[in-house]
Amino acid sequence: MGMEEASDHHSDQEQKRAALGHIKEAWAEAWADGIDGDCLAQASLFCALTELVATYGEDATARFAEGLPKRIASGEFSIVLSRQ
Repeated sequence: MGMEEASDHHSDQEQKRAALGHIKEAWAEAWADGIDGDCLAQASLFCALTELVATYGEDATARFAEGLPKRIASGEFSIVLSRQ
């Protein structure tokens, strides 16, 4: 990876981290307003998939979604909470 590619990757990671922070804030606000977590999750998935289709097209987004069951089953989206 060249210096420019490393810089682009770093910037991409920073943007993803910042985006996640914004999403978490929006979730917290919606949760405080009494919106159910399941409703939040479904609306978030709809928004995310709509954006992916707009950016990459339906076929590429469908291929991405095909890989989700394996990623979910492998625990990629699970948060393990430690007990103290």
